Amino acid sequence: MRRKAASKRLTLTDQRFNDEIIYRLINAVMIDGKKSVATKVVYDAMDIVGEKSEESALDVFHKAMTNISPVVEVRGKRVGGATYQIPMEVRAERRVALALRWLKKYSESRSGKSMATRLAAEILDASNSQGSAVKKREEVHKMAEANKAFSHFRF
Repeated sequence: MRRKAASKRLTLTDQRFNDEIIYRLINAVMIDGKKSVATKVVYDAMDIVGEKSEESALDVFHKAMTNISPVVEVRGKRVGGATYQIPMEVRAERRVALALRWLKKYSESRSGKSMATRLAAEILDASNSQGSAVKKREEVHKMAEANKAFSHFRF
């Protein structure tokens, strides 16, 4: 076991919006270490979001992240030979990580020409509580609700 908890790394902010979560989105979108390409994709997507909505792109993005982020999830726990799905509250850091992961995944699976347009469409849908990423969150919440009976097994 670990002797002491690992210290949190300092999260940087992106250049245009000065926002940590946008920076993490850029890193999530990045493929093969091509950060400049990922930055262009994310900034183009944010420009599209800004054009299509009345609010600022950053506000729409944060609203989308709030709508995507799960509050509870199920985790497996083995008790006497059986594995139970136990609903657990999601830590804030993991919430953001899951939301970014789902946003990227469902943006990639959308139909569209460029990744920027697909990402923008998913962000706009998520800010309106629609889209695949929000549906995934609802599924996770539904699973947790269905397994509420096992919550007394919490670790």
